[in-house]
Amino acid sequence: MKFLKILLAIVVVLILLFFVVGAFLPKTYSVNRSTTINAPDSVIYGNIANFNEFNKWNPWIKMEPSAKTTITGEVGKPGHLFEWAGDKTGSGQMKILSATPYSNVNIELKFIKPFESLANCKFDIVKENDGYKVTWTMSGENPNTMSKWMSLMMDYMIGKDFDNGLASLKEKSEKGE
Repeated sequence: MKFLKILLAIVVVLILLFFVVGAFLPKTYSVNRSTTINAPDSVIYGNIANFNEFNKWNPWIKMEPSAKTTITGEVGKPGHLFEWAGDKTGSGQMKILSATPYSNVNIELKFIKPFESLANCKFDIVKENDGYKVTWTMSGENPNTMSKWMSLMMDYMIGKDFDNGLASLKEKSEKGE
């Protein structure tokens, strides 16, 4: 009986620590990766702002090529929409909120399954020496304690996917595709 009381006390302390420490964790998160691409900014921009082209270097489609995708709306314009549904990748949508040709694309990223979440994605294209530095950023808010704890692992969870995606974007763009 004494063992159960000690175990219960430990569990209570751990739960309290989870919430007390969680209250001081960041309310937002941001993950970004960059690469330099030696291709015209118009090619790079087209591979990002056109979801038909994005789908060819998208790191998650490579993980699940059988995922169902739908692309609608005017290419490169607010409202251009990419929706997906897969067993491994879950389901969600990306919608262009704003785009400045050859400079940046701002996207609303909505995850639906396996969990609901909303994030902002941004691609910036900046002249750098003989090429263009492309930075891919995903940021969002942590509305609750659990999401605050999870955001501590966000860079680990998606950083490699961003690296793989940017490597594919670089390869595709430098081939002139």
